[in-house]
Amino acid sequence: MANNQDSNKNQGKPAAESPVERIKKASKGLRGTLKESLGDEHTGAIREDDQSLVKFHGMYMQDDRDRREERATKKLERLYSFMIRLRLPGGYLAPEQWEALHEITQEHSTGVIKITTRQTVQLHGILKGHIKPTISAFNLMKLDSIAACGDVNRNVLATAHPKTSPIHEEVYGYADKISTLLLPKTRAYYEVWLDEEKLAEVNEEDPMYENRYLPRKFKVAIAIPPYNDVDVFTNDVGLIAIIENNVLTGFNIAAGGGLGATHGNAETYPKLGIVLGYVAKEDALKVVYEIATVQRDYGNRSDRKLSRLKYTIKRMGIDTFKAEVEKRTGLVFAKPKTAVLTQRSDDYGWLKNHEGKWYYTAFVENGRVLDNETVQFKTAFLEIAKTKKADFIFTANQNIIIGNIANKDKKAIDEILTRCGVLQNTDKASNVRKQAMACVAFNTCPLALAEAQRYLPSLITKIDELMAKHNVSDESIIIRMTGCPNGCARPYIAEVGFVGTAYGRYNMHLGANVAGTRLNKLYRENLNEEEILTEMDGLLGQFVANRKKKEAFGDFVMREAMFSDSGVAI
Repeated sequence: MANNQDSNKNQGKPAAESPVERIKKASKGLRGTLKESLGDEHTGAIREDDQSLVKFHGMYMQDDRDRREERATKKLERLYSFMIRLRLPGGYLAPEQWEALHEITQEHSTGVIKITTRQTVQLHGILKGHIKPTISAFNLMKLDSIAACGDVNRNVLATAHPKTSPIHEEVYGYADKISTLLLPKTRAYYEVWLDEEKLAEVNEEDPMYENRYLPRKFKVAIAIPPYNDVDVFTNDVGLIAIIENNVLTGFNIAAGGGLGATHGNAETYPKLGIVLGYVAKEDALKVVYEIATVQRDYGNRSDRKLSRLKYTIKRMGIDTFKAEVEKRTGLVFAKPKTAVLTQRSDDYGWLKNHEGKWYYTAFVENGRVLDNETVQFKTAFLEIAKTKKADFIFTANQNIIIGNIANKDKKAIDEILTRCGVLQNTDKASNVRKQAMACVAFNTCPLALAEAQRYLPSLITKIDELMAKHNVSDESIIIRMTGCPNGCARPYIAEVGFVGTAYGRYNMHLGANVAGTRLNKLYRENLNEEEILTEMDGLLGQFVANRKKKEAFGDFVMREAMFSDSGVAI
């Protein structure tokens, strides 16, 4: 089977490669003309081809969309800046690293630390002249942004809370190993941003990525049953840890998940991964690596909308794909082992792990770490970091765990959290609010069609009122919102998902389950806030009147068969 031989045929010949493929191949190992772009003081932007390459270095060029019209009126260039995202497999930061993150944020960005839905952080509003100082400061703390974006393996997720299992640390180790295994071999990052001297004129040999990298982004996550906080089946590769007699023996391997779609393009769709089988833990890295090489060799390089692994598997067929992975690894997948996933929510408050260490999970709405009149997150976390008595773990639900705290130190950490309002903020938030997630959207994401993180909190307040009206405030309905159909906040696997279609309007999706093993379906299209609240009012009324005992909202919606065969509401 040749690359890209699918619906993209043109008179029997593969379609031309996309412009991004040309840019990657001609980039001299992702160097491009980034140094020249940085040296151009006449613009806050970088060259067009470099805008694709800079993603591989963990950055996106953005502009302030709130100020576009104002600046255009004044005949000024758009207010360009950069978002930098760290590579943090498993979401872990040492206290010294948090201190550095805080100082870098204050000096070089908007001041807000944004926890992403992929268990890391990103900083927005970094001006071009501040990129190198930012990267240099991170490098001093052994942090980097390599491959946090781009057509490579992205940040590797792992179930966040150490209390989930005694083998949590071992699983975290696999996240770190996968991240290292799938890193690009080029030294471009160090040459461009850290002024490392170039050692040779030839490109570095990279058996994994060669000179073309992957057709599109590639995502990996590891779940420890019964927890599925990482939404493991939404990833290109999902590993479900198999624990027998308190020993990690191996993983069930799923492949082909991905939530990105395009409005009006029926060939694009969200999809959950398919379980290929079980492998022993010593074979897991080899399997993940070769799944990536199959995607490299067979993925669509002409149409980026159809380039994710889920579409490659569809074209190849799951049996052919699985056989190719087995051929490349020299392994045969065993029958999947029993692994029951039951929940995706974070465990808020104080909990102990198997070693007797304390962990506090703080609710951080939409992952925005900042100080305001009610809660001083940045002040609290900096003060805690300076004690050197706690580590930090980001969750895939955009929250933060302060942990590894000795019993003798818990009181001091609790005092800081209380004084800064962090405990109160977590305790007072409704169950629905604690479950909710939103992507960044406006004002910086260039793909956003509608608001998300700036709007969802006020919508949740109104939904909370409806929940109280129907006496279901204790329910933990999973609600997620994105400003476009790309699915960064994973709305297609929410019990209620809102996907932006235009400013102030959203498609409404219903029916995913609590465990994260079923996608939702499109229920209503292009709703404004009044229409959303009317629908929610009616649905909650039906839920109260007709639900089975302890039935979750998503399960109720699916059982009531509120959809036509096409998935749209009837």
